Amino acid sequence: MARIIVERTHTLGRALAREKAEVLAAKLASDYGVRCEWQGDVLEVRRSGADGRIEVEDDRVRVLLNLGLLLSAMGSSVKAQIEHALDKALKV
Repeated sequence: MARIIVERTHTLGRALAREKAEVLAAKLASDYGVRCEWQGDVLEVRRSGADGRIEVEDDRVRVLLNLGLLLSAMGSSVKAQIEHALDKALKV
Protein backbone atom coordinates (compact mmCIF):
# COMPACT_ATOMS: atom_id res chain seq x y z
CA MET A 1 0.00 0.00 0.00
CA ALA A 2 1.29 3.45 -0.91
CA ARG A 3 0.52 6.52 1.16
CA ILE A 4 0.62 9.93 -0.50
CA ILE A 5 0.85 13.10 1.57
CA VAL A 6 0.88 16.53 -0.05
CA GLU A 7 0.68 19.69 2.04
CA ARG A 8 0.64 23.30 0.92
CA THR A 9 0.28 26.59 2.79
CA HIS A 10 -1.91 29.38 1.44
CA THR A 11 -3.19 32.85 2.20
CA LEU A 12 -6.70 32.35 0.80
CA GLY A 13 -8.59 31.83 4.04
CA ARG A 14 -10.62 28.73 4.86
CA ALA A 15 -13.69 29.46 2.70
CA LEU A 16 -11.80 30.10 -0.53
CA ALA A 17 -9.40 27.23 0.16
CA ARG A 18 -12.41 24.97 0.58
CA GLU A 19 -13.68 26.05 -2.85
CA LYS A 20 -10.25 25.26 -4.29
CA ALA A 21 -10.36 21.82 -2.63
CA GLU A 22 -13.60 21.24 -4.51
CA VAL A 23 -11.70 21.89 -7.76
CA LEU A 24 -9.06 19.33 -6.78
CA ALA A 25 -11.77 16.85 -5.79
CA ALA A 26 -13.46 17.30 -9.16
CA LYS A 27 -10.16 16.52 -10.88
CA LEU A 28 -9.70 13.40 -8.76
CA ALA A 29 -13.27 12.34 -9.54
CA SER A 30 -12.76 12.91 -13.25
CA ASP A 31 -9.32 11.31 -13.51
CA TYR A 32 -9.73 8.47 -11.02
CA GLY A 33 -13.44 8.00 -10.36
CA VAL A 34 -13.33 8.91 -6.67
CA ARG A 35 -16.42 9.78 -4.66
CA CYS A 36 -16.18 12.81 -2.38
CA GLU A 37 -18.08 13.84 0.73
CA TRP A 38 -17.53 16.75 3.12
CA GLN A 39 -17.22 16.03 6.84
CA GLY A 40 -16.82 19.53 8.30
CA ASP A 41 -13.68 20.98 6.69
CA VAL A 42 -12.42 17.57 5.63
CA LEU A 43 -13.29 16.20 2.21
CA GLU A 44 -13.32 12.40 2.36
CA VAL A 45 -12.42 10.72 -0.95
CA ARG A 46 -12.97 7.07 -1.80
CA ARG A 47 -12.86 4.65 -4.68
CA SER A 48 -12.11 1.01 -5.12
CA GLY A 49 -8.47 0.57 -4.14
CA ALA A 50 -7.98 4.05 -2.70
CA ASP A 51 -9.21 6.28 0.09
CA GLY A 52 -8.12 9.50 1.71
CA ARG A 53 -8.97 13.02 2.68
CA ILE A 54 -8.35 16.64 1.86
CA GLU A 55 -8.04 18.68 5.05
CA VAL A 56 -8.72 22.41 4.70
CA GLU A 57 -7.42 24.84 7.30
CA ASP A 58 -7.18 28.63 7.46
CA ASP A 59 -3.62 28.63 6.10
CA ARG A 60 -2.96 25.07 4.88
CA VAL A 61 -4.40 22.30 2.73
CA ARG A 62 -3.27 18.72 3.28
CA VAL A 63 -4.06 15.80 0.96
CA LEU A 64 -3.68 12.29 2.41
CA LEU A 65 -4.30 9.41 0.05
CA ASN A 66 -3.88 5.67 0.57
CA LEU A 67 -3.49 3.60 -2.58
CA GLY A 68 -4.17 -0.12 -2.58
CA LEU A 69 -1.84 -2.69 -4.07
CA LEU A 70 -2.98 -2.31 -7.67
CA LEU A 71 -2.86 1.49 -7.66
CA SER A 72 0.46 1.66 -5.78
CA ALA A 73 2.34 1.27 -9.04
CA MET A 74 0.90 4.62 -10.14
CA GLY A 75 1.76 6.32 -6.83
CA SER A 76 4.42 8.72 -8.09
CA SER A 77 2.25 9.78 -11.02
CA VAL A 78 -0.79 10.32 -8.79
CA LYS A 79 1.30 12.34 -6.31
CA ALA A 80 2.74 14.52 -9.08
CA GLN A 81 -0.73 15.21 -10.45
CA ILE A 82 -2.05 16.11 -6.99
CA GLU A 83 0.91 18.44 -6.38
CA HIS A 84 0.37 20.15 -9.72
CA ALA A 85 -3.40 20.51 -9.25
CA LEU A 86 -3.01 21.76 -5.68
CA ASP A 87 -0.32 24.29 -6.62
CA LYS A 88 -2.50 25.55 -9.47
CA ALA A 89 -5.64 25.71 -7.32
CA LEU A 90 -3.99 27.63 -4.46
CA LYS A 91 -2.48 30.41 -6.58
CA VAL A 92 -3.84 33.79 -5.63
